[in-house]
Amino acid sequence: MPDAKVQCHISSAVIAAVPAKLDGVLAALAQMETVEVYGHQGGKIVVVIEGTSSGMLGECLSRISGLDGVVAASMVFEHVDAGHG
Repeated sequence: MPDAKVQCHISSAVIAAVPAKLDGVLAALAQMETVEVYGHQGGKIVVVIEGTSSGMLGECLSRISGLDGVVAASMVFEHVDAGHG
């Protein structure tokens, strides 16, 4: 059996939301298992996203971009940690 390393991809992202819809966006983000809201002020939200691949992070960011009230969602940083399989 091959030695399978578990990779953990961690990304930070900044989300711009319509201020009047901020509460709804924050509630939707709270429902996403792989997303943690780090902080928010005005219409800006900083989140951390975790997953097992870059594709998973990108898919999550796409879902965030499609939320009602989100104007933009941009990945700022990604780190890959090769786990201990």
